[in-house]
Amino acid sequence: MKVKGKVWKYGDDVNTDVIFPGKYTYTVLDPAEMGKYALEDLDPEFARKAQPGDVIVAGKNWGCGSSREQAATCLTSLKVGAVVAKSFARIFYRNAINQGLPVIQSPAAVDSIEAGEQIEIDFENGLIRTDQGKEFAFAPIPEYVRGILQDGGLVEHIRKSLGLE
Repeated sequence: MKVKGKVWKYGDDVNTDVIFPGKYTYTVLDPAEMGKYALEDLDPEFARKAQPGDVIVAGKNWGCGSSREQAATCLTSLKVGAVVAKSFARIFYRNAINQGLPVIQSPAAVDSIEAGEQIEIDFENGLIRTDQGKEFAFAPIPEYVRGILQDGGLVEHIRKSLGLE
């Protein structure tokens, strides 16, 4: 499993109300529509310009705040390839996997990679490569988690494993 895309870089402590603005929590319920509002208050260009496979690179504590799964859902709606961060809020991390969004902790990559760079992430081998020739190793994502991600999230993974597709 690999992802290639442009880097969108953000800082520390980006909370779930910034990833998916809280004002839409009870009005935008269609997962396909949620992507239109992703990071609206932090980066108004993101939702309009992000392309499938693009990667968010962020500081520490990405996804802190409330436990709303819309923060991960809005990013999968846009087909964000992955989020690479120094660290993640625990609940966001699990919500991301449940929604089929790969999340990678790599402080060295975050410190070195710049916005606009093109990167490739090899999940099986645990390697991030940049168009600048830099490489960063990370703990490979376990096979069972890759299965969840490849199936589009936990619900789809369970449906597939039970033959309910």
